[in-house]
Amino acid sequence: MAVKSMSGIFSSCGQSNDVKCLEKLTLSLYSDSTHHDVRNSKKMNLPPTMRAVEINEPGGPEALVPAERPLPAPGPGEILIKVAAAGVNRPDVLQRKGLYPVPEDASDLPGLEIAGEVVACGKGATSWKIGDPLCALTHGGGYAEYCVVPESQALPVPQGLSLVEAASLPETFFTVWANVFDRGRLQPGETLLVHGGSSGIGVSAIQMATAMGSRVFVTAGNEEKCAACLELGADVAINYRSQDFEQEILAATSGRGVDVILDMVGGDYVPRNLRCLAESGRLVFIASLRGTKTELDIMAVMRKRLTITGSTLRPRSVEFKGALARRLREHIWPLIESGRIRPVIFKTFPLAEASKAHELMESSQHVGKLVLTV
Repeated sequence: MAVKSMSGIFSSCGQSNDVKCLEKLTLSLYSDSTHHDVRNSKKMNLPPTMRAVEINEPGGPEALVPAERPLPAPGPGEILIKVAAAGVNRPDVLQRKGLYPVPEDASDLPGLEIAGEVVACGKGATSWKIGDPLCALTHGGGYAEYCVVPESQALPVPQGLSLVEAASLPETFFTVWANVFDRGRLQPGETLLVHGGSSGIGVSAIQMATAMGSRVFVTAGNEEKCAACLELGADVAINYRSQDFEQEILAATSGRGVDVILDMVGGDYVPRNLRCLAESGRLVFIASLRGTKTELDIMAVMRKRLTITGSTLRPRSVEFKGALARRLREHIWPLIESGRIRPVIFKTFPLAEASKAHELMESSQHVGKLVLTV
């Protein structure tokens, strides 16, 4: 078990006349609900098609192939973003394998988070202006040159961050807030255990919980990953390959256990998680890498008054995701801009090399996020 030391911790825009003209044209175009197609490249100064990476059939990383797609058109309340970068996430891998069904109303292209500039606005979309640099949670379609998103799911690029850095934020930050702070009800002064501390979710959860005043424990797969988690602010990092996380957690908390566990493992971790929880503790599932089936000691749940919950983000409504965006902007964006929370990007790849990014993600050799540049 490694314990953190105090040293070594990681430390309306002006528009051109052309852009103003384009903005007026966009607003005029969308004032008529029967005519809001941005594919008119001559009028909109946008191309009729775009480069993208699609899944030709379920399979390995080689299933990701370059493609040309029609330019998407923003509908009411939506904006069209010219993508500069797109984050790579585990759900993208599952979708590529055919294990993560795409919602009927979503793009079939992978990619759940992007950053770039607004180039068109749908009818009634008034929160952002053409030219605004944004990052956004998408409903799919991020592996492309252009992507449509609901305007409420977009956030300003935090001051001091590049578009590439901003692209690494939405999916994990929305997920952590929804599950650790909303469902898990983590409070300042409480303790959090994060399984997979060096993952994109993990590095976000460590920093967010620490900055919000909680003590954080993590599990990771080797000593280098444990060290990286400590540098990001974790108090205790446990190498699950060489240590028993249950014993280490109980020893580090004098037998009390932790208040919240964020679990993406499932399977045989569940009984051990229950034993690691303090009274009135909360176990929150966001994935099940070791399986969806387990044994449950109901008396342990009753005796310690435990809460077991979990969620998936992609199927939730635009209104729900918009509410998350507002809470992140209020509580977390100032912490990013002050430097207390920072993006952790392990490596970037050109969009056409998305398959290489997936290979690296599946190898689990990275710490933090992988990002595609467009």
